[in-house]
Amino acid sequence: MAGIIKAKGHKPIIVNGMPDHIHVFVGLKPSMSISDLVRDIKNNSSKFINERQFLKGKFAWQEGYGAFSYSHSQVKNVYNYILNQEEHHKKENFQAEYLNFLQHFKVQYDDKYLFEWYDG
Repeated sequence: MAGIIKAKGHKPIIVNGMPDHIHVFVGLKPSMSISDLVRDIKNNSSKFINERQFLKGKFAWQEGYGAFSYSHSQVKNVYNYILNQEEHHKKENFQAEYLNFLQHFKVQYDDKYLFEWYDG
C-alpha cells in the first residue's frame, strides 16, 4: 500500500492494521482527492492480493472508508497510534474505535449507512 501511495505522488507515513481494518496515514498532495486515492489503494491492493492468491477465495475491500485530517503537530501521536494497533485493539474493538472517531470529529451519521461489521 505504501508503494501505491508513493506511485500516486503522495507521502506514506505509516500503514498498519488488523484483520478487519487498515489505517493508512498519508501526506496527501492537493493534486488528488482522498476518494480517488482510496479507490486506487483498494483497487491496486486487491489486485495484488488476488494475483498472488494470498487467500483461498477472492479478496475485496468493503465499499466505505473513513478519512480524518490531522495537523502537522499531531503526526507523531497519530503515527504511534497506528503503529500500536494490536495493543490498542486489546482494549477497544474496531466498531467502538470507528464510532469514537466519528463522535470525536463530530461527524453526523446514520447507523443504516455504516458498513456491515466484521465479526471474524
